[in-house]
Amino acid sequence: KIIFVFLILSLSFPVFSQQNNFEKWAPAPPMGWNSYHAYYGCITESQFKNEVNVLAKKLLPYGYEYAIVDYCWFNPGPKGWDPDKWITFDVGKAYSNNNFGGMAIDKYGRLLPALNRFPSAANNKGFKPLADYVHAKGMKFGIHIMRGISREAVEKNMPVYGTNFHAKDIVSFTDSCRWNASMYGVDATKPGAAAYYQSLLNLYASWGVDFIKVDDILSPIYHKGEIELIRKAIDKW
Repeated sequence: KIIFVFLILSLSFPVFSQQNNFEKWAPAPPMGWNSYHAYYGCITESQFKNEVNVLAKKLLPYGYEYAIVDYCWFNPGPKGWDPDKWITFDVGKAYSNNNFGGMAIDKYGRLLPALNRFPSAANNKGFKPLADYVHAKGMKFGIHIMRGISREAVEKNMPVYGTNFHAKDIVSFTDSCRWNASMYGVDATKPGAAAYYQSLLNLYASWGVDFIKVDDILSPIYHKGEIELIRKAIDKW
């Protein structure tokens, strides 16, 4: 199961089997905690685990079951930033002026956890170890993601996993995020676009993700095509 629920600028998906009654997918709002308001885009693995420990002890008994790593977990921070000496930085502006390299990314252009912040993600493990930690506490694990494809993937024209398409085949150069210069939009009408989103959701499934908050997808532009691609990719789990 995964969650995908509408928010003001972003949406988060409850991902359930297609056989379930649609009207019963979200009988109540998802209850939990996300790292954004306490840590902005700079939380580290040790900090997140500490929060999960508190959540499991004090809030899980009251139904707060989701623990979410929010905003820009793929960003290792500016040069010289030490995650063990925590100081916040503006991740939204970190990739302005065409300086969009340096994000944690695989050879297919899919964003990965920054290893200096999430060391358990080493050796291609992604968020699986952290998800396992959350699940062992009896809770569910979620992540924030940005709509689209990274500018770095487009600049390097990385392949779309499992296809003959590449990043430049699916990108929408005129539809980039207006407040985080790390991403381009994906043109949902282009061949390869559905495969790209399917590869993302398959990756998240392999990590054990239960909740996905997708940002920059509702406002100021309603990205119907990309929403449908994400929903369909989830339904194929």
